[in-house]
Amino acid sequence: MNFEPGENMRGLLLKRADAIYVLVASYCLLSVILKILRPDSLEIDESEQAFLSQYLMLGYGAQPPFYNWLQYGAAAVFGISVASLTILKNALMCGFLVFYGLTVRTLTNGRSLPAVAVLGALTLPPVFLLSQRDLSHTVAALFSVSLFLFCFFRVLKHPPRIGGYLFVGAVVGIGILSKYNFVIVPAAALLAILPEATLRKRVFDWRVLACVVVVATVVGPHAYWVINNLGHATGVTVAEMKEGADATLLPHWIEGLVSLVIAAIKGVAPTVLVFAAAFYSDIGKILRAESIWTRVVGRMLVASFVLVALIVIAMGATHIRVKWLALFTALLPLYLTLKIDAARIDPGPRLPVLLSVAGLTSVGVVLMLWARVFIGPLIGDYSFAHTPYNGFARAVNAETGEPPAAIVVDDRIVAGNLRIQFPGTPIILTGFSPDLDGESIVPQGRILAVWPVEGAKREKLPPRIEKLLAEQNFAVTSPEPTFVSIPYNAGRPGDVYAFGYVWAGSN
Repeated sequence: MNFEPGENMRGLLLKRADAIYVLVASYCLLSVILKILRPDSLEIDESEQAFLSQYLMLGYGAQPPFYNWLQYGAAAVFGISVASLTILKNALMCGFLVFYGLTVRTLTNGRSLPAVAVLGALTLPPVFLLSQRDLSHTVAALFSVSLFLFCFFRVLKHPPRIGGYLFVGAVVGIGILSKYNFVIVPAAALLAILPEATLRKRVFDWRVLACVVVVATVVGPHAYWVINNLGHATGVTVAEMKEGADATLLPHWIEGLVSLVIAAIKGVAPTVLVFAAAFYSDIGKILRAESIWTRVVGRMLVASFVLVALIVIAMGATHIRVKWLALFTALLPLYLTLKIDAARIDPGPRLPVLLSVAGLTSVGVVLMLWARVFIGPLIGDYSFAHTPYNGFARAVNAETGEPPAAIVVDDRIVAGNLRIQFPGTPIILTGFSPDLDGESIVPQGRILAVWPVEGAKREKLPPRIEKLLAEQNFAVTSPEPTFVSIPYNAGRPGDVYAFGYVWAGSN
């Protein structure tokens, strides 16, 4: 009796169309478990989310606030922890993949086509790699894209109803609050349906006005904040997009377009190669096939990148990252799946290949990231995950017996990690205040000021911390800073990380 796992799984996916969603949920659950089993030190985006979860604000800086609001709610209900951070992100990733499959089910009749699309989405670098490594707002935006596609195409396929238009408006608003460049996706969708006579009338339906009103209602409060804090909202992103502009020999618009093309190729190459390998015998037939939905999604892809190119030229951007294009490259697996459907090809025999590649890349990456934490120190490779904030917290608690009234730091990564270790203690970051206007208010009581003693000139209290304490009328009570060397998480014997701290009290 022959046992072929690929054939058995293919049979399961063919017999049970919802089996792909069970696999997706299992993958996201595995990601959560492996993250919790790692040391509880956070990466860059995770640290920022942990720190900002103290506040409910209309705006937080360079990124729109939807993910921060979700994280604030999760922390309020479940407490702030590695678990609440990673469960939220993986729930959004699971939602992205589920609605992606449901979108295909809305547009096609093939039982295995949703599985093809979902497995294809898992071959996108922002999905299987970047999101698992350290992304937050992009994950929320991917979820919004998937939900928008589902709602948008349901409105197009069914008789017009006011409820459908209102829901699309709400999703567009949420998408803009997830990532500013999300606005390109609905704009591209509207452009894509204009050439189709049967769909064009939906653009000029009176219900579109109701949709616009919902978008404005959802986005309005944050838009008001952006208008009054334009520098905070755009400064960092613009600076990143113009990174290296002074050193380039080419005109900025040429450098930007070249960077855009390279980033786009990096973002879609794995998916194109996987589909080409799985359907190599039918490539010609697939390329020639079309339907109304392949035309619409194909135009969305083209329109999205044309709009991005125009923005690159207008801004003089010279540096484009793969993750910034994730919302647009996410359309590719959907487009390829619809082309397969239009070619009337049975994708069932190709499912084992797609499942093997998608499983190897997605599951392999989360296993690799988990294993790297324990293997890296063997060759002296330490990362954010190894910084021993837990050991530092134990040392401070052993000294005082009770947590400080507040902790002052001058680094966001330190702020987020200490929020995990001291969940009931306010974490004050120099240069940041909840209203972005003036200095943070430090509560009364015994204050702990903390900084990493890594690099030059870190043996004394950092000037920014010293300035904040002075402005808030706090005096340092320690004659000299205290320095502690804590063994790295999962590190080699003898390898330590140094922290400095002082205590301060109100005058």
